[in-house]
Amino acid sequence: MNINDLFGLEFHLRKLDGGADPLVRLDALVEWELFRPTLRTIRDKARKSNAGRPPFDEVLMFKILILQSLYNLSDDATEFQIRDRFSFLRFLSLNIGETVPDSNTIRLFREQLTEAQLVETLFNRFNEYLAECGLLARKGQIVDASIVEAPRQRNTREENEQIKAGETPEEWEKNPAKLRQKDVDARWVQKNGVNYYGYKNHVSIDVKYKLIRAWAVTDAALHDSQVVEELIDPINASGDFWADSAYRAAEIFELLEKWGLREHVQRKGYRGHTLSDWEKQGNRTRAKVRARIEHVFGAMVMRATTLVVRTIGIARARAKIGLRNLAYNIERFGMLMAARG
Repeated sequence: MNINDLFGLEFHLRKLDGGADPLVRLDALVEWELFRPTLRTIRDKARKSNAGRPPFDEVLMFKILILQSLYNLSDDATEFQIRDRFSFLRFLSLNIGETVPDSNTIRLFREQLTEAQLVETLFNRFNEYLAECGLLARKGQIVDASIVEAPRQRNTREENEQIKAGETPEEWEKNPAKLRQKDVDARWVQKNGVNYYGYKNHVSIDVKYKLIRAWAVTDAALHDSQVVEELIDPINASGDFWADSAYRAAEIFELLEKWGLREHVQRKGYRGHTLSDWEKQGNRTRAKVRARIEHVFGAMVMRATTLVVRTIGIARARAKIGLRNLAYNIERFGMLMAARG
């Protein structure tokens, strides 16, 4: 690279600064060191000796997973984009030509997080940080679920029946390589006449800031109402609870009463009972608030284009989806703090 190239590069980076690179702004707003104590636990466990090349910094690797989650990139695509995009390099505080973690290193680090079940710990630590920054959960909570598709399995009807019964097809047990490529946790579900295969991301957000306060991951076939208690945020400043008609059930209302929450659940007409004008008006009023959770799922799709997970098994899917929820909160935090000036 000659001297003219160096001046040209510096001018190019200054132009990027003038455009207020959102990743650089986000990097400056988030206190990334708060994640280090949690991340260090897997580093200390994985590091058996001081021989060989030292591992990449754990916070750097975590920030790479956040980038990967924001843009829904594969491990190979993540490695390529870090090398290719100035915005990624700047977000990671890497220089041009500096060694970049390869796709296998990225995968192994995520596997370590998954095996140690630390994604939820990291998520909860950031929620504590949100409170420290004054972003407490306010004005009630909204729950909903979104289908996250997984690579579709080409199984026979008999094999699917065995999987649903909690059994492993004998042919797969005889072929470990084939078994490793089979997802026995994901399930099919039909929504609005369309079939989907994969998992569900169940989330609870606060009404004021649209931040995810709790989440759970299940197979796609599990009804939304089955994980409500896992999603309830007991420290929200308001006792209002908002949800769509899938959550209208006596057992849920009993649960909300136990937690001292006021229900605002959409009503749904059925054969022999059409909704009255008063009930329809109530639905419209509730929908104005409940729509805020659709903004959360919409923001994820808009950033990542698609929410497909490229993993096998619910443990890995939970880690990937949990990281995506955390990445959303981190980006949302950056927007809220930037708006404060």
